[in-house]
Formats: sequence, structure tokens, C-alpha cells
Amino acid sequence: MRSPVIGITANLVVDEKGRTRHEVKDTYISAVRRAGGLPLMLPAIAEDRAAMLDAVDAVIITGGDDIDTRPFGIALHPKAEVMDPRRQAAEFALLRALDGRPDMPLLGICLGMQLMGVQRGARLIQHLHDEIADGERHRNDSIHPVTSAIGSGPVTSWHHQAIADVRGFEVIGHSDDGVIEAIRDPSRPFTVGVQWHPERTSDAAMGDGIVRLVVDAARAALSCAP
Repeated sequence: MRSPVIGITANLVVDEKGRTRHEVKDTYISAVRRAGGLPLMLPAIAEDRAAMLDAVDAVIITGGDDIDTRPFGIALHPKAEVMDPRRQAAEFALLRALDGRPDMPLLGICLGMQLMGVQRGARLIQHLHDEIADGERHRNDSIHPVTSAIGSGPVTSWHHQAIADVRGFEVIGHSDDGVIEAIRDPSRPFTVGVQWHPERTSDAAMGDGIVRLVVDAARAALSCAP
């Protein structure tokens, strides 16, 4: 059987000369390769995202800057640093396309999990410091424990936002201070979001083990294909 192709969503970066780059960090690519998958970058082009799904067996939505809440009628927090609007449009276009392909495995990482929640109407905590005593422990690649149905142990985090509730998802993991750290859609074979960065987590179960879950889900789907 061929290696499953894992689509990894690209970030948009504008350089000092105003030139835009679609880019994926090597940590994501290397993690997919270690798990036995073939990584393929998905450029942040909203109108092409649905067609891109024809080229992949599973999708990883990567981390990045904050969601711009203003299109949802929600004021932007002063601490928010929003992503390029073209990326935001592309990620939501991808999630809409995946709604039409519920059997395709999906892993949302950090921002990716937040996008999954917001797309279904979850409330977004725009700044963790407003709701927990020490939001800083979730930033700057800090390490803290998570307990979840897909693994438990120390994880590497870099976020100041999180989802406060879920609609259409099941909460399957929390950090020790109560932040929602993992979700899944029980109606689909593999649709999972994690708030930490498994591609940068050294713990075997919570790092490479999480990426391996989506690659294995893609491999299982391939084995069942006619």
C-alpha cells in the first residue's frame, strides 16, 4: 500500500518587499514523515481548497496567528494578532469542504482546533489571561501536562487563545488548569483537534503519537477503499 498523503495547510507570510509566501514549518513536515505519511502543502487559496482535497488522504490544519473575530460580529481583543485574512478565508473554506467529506481524517493543531470550534459556533477565549490565573504558562513553547482520551503527558504549547465550549464536538482533553486541550467529532471516523503542538512535543505519546493517529486513520481509509 502506498503511503497516505497528508495535506498540511500553509501559512501566509509577507516579506519586507511585500512578496507573499505560502509556507509550512519543517516541524510539521518531519512529524508527518516520521509517522509514515507523505506531506503535501496546501496553499492558502480559499477558492481552490475544496479541489485540493482530491489530492490528499487526510488533512492537518496548522497553528498560526489569531482568528479575526470581527467577521462574526465579535469585537477584537486588544491583545489579538490576527492572521492574514486570505489564510482565514482559506481555512474556513477547507472546513466547509470537509463537511462534505466527513470520512476524510482531520487533525487541527492549536489554531487549527480553534478554527474547528469557531466554525461550529464555539465561543473563543481571545486572551487566556482574562479567564485563568496564569495564561502565560501556555505560551512560548512552555511545557505543561494534559490528560486526554488520546494520550496523557507533558505537551509543548504556544497560544493565548482557546475555545471555551464546543458545539458538535466532544471534549476529550484538558490541561491541569482546565483549558480545553482536545476535541473530537464522534460522528466522524477521525476528526480531532488538539490545542498543543504535537509536532514540537518531545513526549512520544503526545508528540509523534498524535500525528501518527491521523496518518494511521488515513492508512485505514485507504485499505478500505474499493
